[in-house]
Amino acid sequence: MDPRAAPDGDAGVVVAAPAVALRTALGLRRGAGDPTWHATPDAVWHARPTPEGPATLRLRARPDGVEAHAWGPGARAALADVPGLLGRLDDVTGFAAHLHPAVHAAARAHPDLRLPRSGEVWPTLVTAVLEQRVVGLDAHASWRRLVLRHGEPAPGPAPAGLRVCPAPGVWASLPVWEWRGAGVDAQRSGAVQRAAVVAHRFTADLEPGELARRVRTVVGIGPWTAAETTARALGDPDAVQVGDAHLPHLVGWALTGRRADDAGMLHLLAPWAGHRQRVIVLLERAYRGRMPTYGPRAPRARPLR
Repeated sequence: MDPRAAPDGDAGVVVAAPAVALRTALGLRRGAGDPTWHATPDAVWHARPTPEGPATLRLRARPDGVEAHAWGPGARAALADVPGLLGRLDDVTGFAAHLHPAVHAAARAHPDLRLPRSGEVWPTLVTAVLEQRVVGLDAHASWRRLVLRHGEPAPGPAPAGLRVCPAPGVWASLPVWEWRGAGVDAQRSGAVQRAAVVAHRFTADLEPGELARRVRTVVGIGPWTAAETTARALGDPDAVQVGDAHLPHLVGWALTGRRADDAGMLHLLAPWAGHRQRVIVLLERAYRGRMPTYGPRAPRARPLR
């Protein structure tokens, strides 16, 4: 049977995971309008590229775990990544939340926190570059426009409008007016296009440190983008987004009551080496929105007509 027409999915698995794991997977979505994700009252859908071709995933909570079905040429490869999407591959061994009261309180408030691993290096790298130096809402709008215009429809019985992230070759060949119409400046579009030329070197089987090293060889990609990529694509529990405009202040305020710079943030996070991304995510969940506002907002990325 053609997997694109299979009514109940080309293949299916049930992963032992609580229903909250669906929110873990959905946390990888880049904004509520991300065209590669779709949430309904009873399911989460995700369209993604795989080495075998495009695939559509449908995730549903069941009493005995999360049921996953997939369609498309990459269905089986997509199913293999489901445990990572749900945070089931995240290893908390050695995480010492008790080393600071704020971290301990955040861990107690979010006992089900698990770091997801999407396995999707190229889409994650693109979204991270688009998010450089601009307001998140604008970066998400750029991603939505470009994927809707240039991504292929998700295979199988997918919700209308669900799209697969374009392949690197498509991004490399986008004309300048497509980038500007989506509000993407020359610095960010150039970084994506340069990365697209060597995208075959950015694979999900790499260790986080090696993947970070490779992506940073691309002009226009620095430590912040590399950390965002390893954190989301590989579930890197130790990634630290050095260069973020607000993160050092959040970490500093949560742990000391004072703002911090990158060096100060790294010093404060040192006791949790190996789990620094976990601490960052816990502090973001517990304290973002409660801390004082420091400095100007990032510039808006408006489409150029």
